[in-house]
Amino acid sequence: MTSRIMTITAALTAAVASTALLVPAAGAATDTDRHGPGHGPGHGPGHGQRAEPEVFAHRGASGYRPEHTLEAYRLAIAQGADSIEPDLVPTSDGVLVARHENEISGTTDVADHPEFADRRTTKTIDGVAYTGWFTEDFTLTELKTLRAKERLPQVRPGNTAYDGLYEIPTLDEVLTLVRDESRRLGRTIGVAPETKHPTYFDSIGLSLEEPLVRTLHRRGLDHPRDRVVIQSFETGNLRDLDRMTRVPLAQLVDAAGAPYDLVEAGDGRTYADLVTRQGLREISRYADYLAPAKNLVLPRDPVTGATGEPSAVVEDAHRAGLPVVIWTLRAENQFMATNFRVGTDPNAPGDLYAESLAFLDAGVDVLFADHPDVAVAARDAWVRENRPGRGPGRGHGGR
Repeated sequence: MTSRIMTITAALTAAVASTALLVPAAGAATDTDRHGPGHGPGHGPGHGQRAEPEVFAHRGASGYRPEHTLEAYRLAIAQGADSIEPDLVPTSDGVLVARHENEISGTTDVADHPEFADRRTTKTIDGVAYTGWFTEDFTLTELKTLRAKERLPQVRPGNTAYDGLYEIPTLDEVLTLVRDESRRLGRTIGVAPETKHPTYFDSIGLSLEEPLVRTLHRRGLDHPRDRVVIQSFETGNLRDLDRMTRVPLAQLVDAAGAPYDLVEAGDGRTYADLVTRQGLREISRYADYLAPAKNLVLPRDPVTGATGEPSAVVEDAHRAGLPVVIWTLRAENQFMATNFRVGTDPNAPGDLYAESLAFLDAGVDVLFADHPDVAVAARDAWVRENRPGRGPGRGHGGR
């Protein structure tokens, strides 16, 4: 199976009891709960837009703590994120762990461990050569001797104060944290895992789909209404997952290039082809969400670098029955269009609040953010001003 999954929570449940967390929906599933034409939430023309936008914590509160650590996830939950995102890669003994990439020299202290010096190697992944240390060359026990560190120390020097404090968490540990925090807070927190490089991991016998689906099933997270959505940059693994699980699926779309499974198969389609009306209709046959890079929704002027009018992507996706998840909102100027920057320092904070409002006004349904507290504040204000009966809202670009 292929699967560069990244789950994005499809949250259609109301408030849950304080004893629940990631609680499976009650009752037996009907045939319409299963994937296929019309499967899952949001399918069918005109049913793509969500009633109220959500905020997903991108790798946890990664603007404030080293990414993909239990502390980053815990802080994101405290800041009000609706869901947290663990990127998933396997160990040599088949355990799924949370890392942005399987090459871990930039996110762990592995280079400081002389006992692992001989594990440093070069591998070609999705057609690109990388040199470093790779999770698939370590057992879980060995990985647990490493500690996480900040991936962007020049951009987020404050996060380096936490270097060396936190382990690499497993998917099971992330799900346990989400369960415990949901019970403690009395609200259901979603989980949005992305499996990385599914074609590559298939090629070395460490398929990602099966252990992910098994783990979710073991925890009772296999219903379309559970707050789990599996997302992927590839297409073939989502089609596989469509037959393996009933939880919602999301197709990630980059601003350039093509899904690697299509490249590997000699299929000439690109990400640009996926967001045409025909491409979106095809996505709606196997997935429940569209997750485009944010510049596909608010394109930047090639001269000024500022955002203009929204593209047709959100409207077309909603017409195809696909709610829209955009990624990634980050507070630092260098990650923003020029009209949201404050000053000239690329590492200084820009106006993330205004950027969040602009994407909500463009009609998106979910914001992925490194700084979930800011995105949550903007979302809450936006919802207050756009409830039915309050008129056309603030006019930050229209919906």
